[in-house]
Amino acid sequence: MKISYNWLKQFLDINSTPEEISKILTAIGLEVESLEKVQAVPGGLEGLVIGYVKEAIQHPNADRLRVTKVDVGLGEDLQVVCGAPNVSAGQKVVVATVGTTVYPNTGEPFKINKSKIRGEVSEGMICAEDEIGLGESHDGIMVLADDAKIGMPAKEFFNLNDDYLFEIGLTPNRADAASHLGVARDIAAFLEIPVKKSDVEAFKIESTVSPIVVEVADENLAQRYSGVSISGISVKESPQWLKEKLAVIGVRSINNVVDVTNYVLHDLGQPLHAFDAKEIIGNKVVVKTAEEGRSFVTLDGVERKLTASDLIIYNAEEPMCIAGVFGGLNSGVKESTTDIFLESAYFNAVSVRKTSKRFGLKTDSSFRFERGTDPEITVYALKRAALLIQEVAGGTISSEIFDHYPKPVTDFKVNLSINHVNRLIGQEIGEEKIKSIIRSLGIRILSENDGELSLSVPSYKVDVTRDVDVIEEVLRIYGYDNIAIPNKVNASLNYTSKPDRESVQQTISDLLSANGFYEILSNSLTKSAYSKDLDHAVKILNPLSSDLDVMRQSMIFSGLEAVAYNSNRKNSDLKFYEFGKIYAVYEDKYVETPELAVFITGKANQATWNSSAAHTDFYSIKSVVDNILARLNIVNLNSDELNDEDFAYGVKYNKGQKTLVKFGAVSGSALKQADVDKPVFAAVFDWNLVLTVIRSNKITYKEVSKFPAVRRDLSMLIDTNVTFEQLKRIAVKTEKNLLKAVDVFDVYQGDKLPAGKKSYALSFVLQDEEKTLADKQIDAVMQKIILNLEKESGAEIRK
Repeated sequence: MKISYNWLKQFLDINSTPEEISKILTAIGLEVESLEKVQAVPGGLEGLVIGYVKEAIQHPNADRLRVTKVDVGLGEDLQVVCGAPNVSAGQKVVVATVGTTVYPNTGEPFKINKSKIRGEVSEGMICAEDEIGLGESHDGIMVLADDAKIGMPAKEFFNLNDDYLFEIGLTPNRADAASHLGVARDIAAFLEIPVKKSDVEAFKIESTVSPIVVEVADENLAQRYSGVSISGISVKESPQWLKEKLAVIGVRSINNVVDVTNYVLHDLGQPLHAFDAKEIIGNKVVVKTAEEGRSFVTLDGVERKLTASDLIIYNAEEPMCIAGVFGGLNSGVKESTTDIFLESAYFNAVSVRKTSKRFGLKTDSSFRFERGTDPEITVYALKRAALLIQEVAGGTISSEIFDHYPKPVTDFKVNLSINHVNRLIGQEIGEEKIKSIIRSLGIRILSENDGELSLSVPSYKVDVTRDVDVIEEVLRIYGYDNIAIPNKVNASLNYTSKPDRESVQQTISDLLSANGFYEILSNSLTKSAYSKDLDHAVKILNPLSSDLDVMRQSMIFSGLEAVAYNSNRKNSDLKFYEFGKIYAVYEDKYVETPELAVFITGKANQATWNSSAAHTDFYSIKSVVDNILARLNIVNLNSDELNDEDFAYGVKYNKGQKTLVKFGAVSGSALKQADVDKPVFAAVFDWNLVLTVIRSNKITYKEVSKFPAVRRDLSMLIDTNVTFEQLKRIAVKTEKNLLKAVDVFDVYQGDKLPAGKKSYALSFVLQDEEKTLADKQIDAVMQKIILNLEKESGAEIRK
């Protein structure tokens, strides 16, 4: 948000420098992101002076040029060649002297040099409005009043002042500071000085010849609606002071009436809208929600389809404005406008926000309505704007003020304990200081009783509704820097039985990072299209966008979005991991589950002179999972084939009846949803279950065997419904002592096999802790395993 230093001084009697004000603002919670010196007119009219044209004669070599003698107060006249048709002797003009840089409205700035024009010396330039940024006219040079002083700097003559612009990072909860008045209030509270507000006592209803009938059909969305008619105005260019004020904060001047509404918006924080009274069919304004699907052309010329939840300002027949967001193409103020209806309202913040999001329209008005405006300022702002319009455009107030306010918004009532203030702040401030700050913030103290205050918080402080909010306000003005840091810090230490969640997480982070993985942190908000079970999804009531409307139910899509982002930037070999949470709701009970997700895609290794590049596959992700489990000393897991719509195929490891980790190839549908065009392999750990399992781990010492292990492989044909876990259980049951490990290293299913069959290749590791195994003993064990596999699973051993 942009705030002008000179504008602030209209509310405050201060001598503080812009740099000092910048420090104050940052200290009280309105962080100044930048401070820069600005000029309302580019170049600030530096080098331009007031001159007097003593003589203007025809150029001897050009019909459209004149040779002038101009007195600029230097004691010696300048000869200036001028092409303006209206230049003549006896005029007071603006002159750009040699060496001056001129900043025209269009084109690049240029420097004035002494030169010859068609053979005649020219020592400057007599300026038109648009050539120096003071207006749009190029019909001829600017001719000033006779009382203009020769030699006076143009900057001084036009009363141009350098200004300073604060760029404030306004947080969403500080709606009360979304104006110069709001920022001035905070500075005044800090400096303990009063705030000056413009007097509107001069507002006078001069006639009631132009009444507009107003009907508020939806009082929930338009809680207060005020308006007044002004007749006989003259729409034209704004005066210089008004254009200058708006230009400093980056607002483009449109015309005097619209500029006043923009000025009051940035001055007081109250959005206004001026309607051309001739466009108000039936002299009637109706505030109601739109007819579903009705077309409406907004001020930018775009035709938009309205919905039944959009609050619209109608005339007797058709829409004129999207309330609080954007005006219509035909109902706004034009050069031909002579009568207006001026609106000042308090619209429902949620309604404005939803409409603004739906149409993708972000305006200064919607910015303020979305955050909450002050319902008590609508009439004051209306009077302030009406007086300014009379000042710059003439006209008369031609109706009573209409003010529909059926259910006045009451101030927030808060009870505050002084002891609670000091306890939360951690330092005793003093009761009188606390009360002084509270009063300086505009909060009224209704009663006091033994350190207990009953407070009335003004309606413009929309975020201050509880005692802790008041305490935050007190601390903000008192100054965070004024809170002493204690010499010692006391803390309650709770002993946590192993494992420590953070320690375990750090261990696995170190393991993965050491193996080339990058940690990612994704937004828990995601789009509902990713949700597998919308009935139990945690939905956002007021989403920022359609892509952020639910809390995620799966970690898979967070990783896939990171893969897509990197792949689109030619970074295709990726290894990611993320510790995060998934969310669900069951019968109003919200559940969040921590998980660890791992993703790999692309090449497993780069090609070298003696090896070719290998692509990641199922076994790549399996090795990552096995390494994590080994690092955590998690053993005795059951495995099973994975049946999950996020995976095309895969395996899950179970601890009892619960799935500890599932891993495999991400499904094609999930890849397509995330716009990923290559295979991705992923693993998802139930991190709560991981911590539960390792909590029961018992670390025992076991001597490393002195005798070698032996591996034997078997290839077999089995029914497709037989799982690896079944085969492993048969083998382990057959030989419990010597069999140390069973693994699958190849799976094949295809048209070369009989229907309903698949091929498995298993490896068996045998080892005796006390002696070296002999071939005879190994063969005997393997024969028993083969017999039981054939008997219990129907396996056909392939030779």
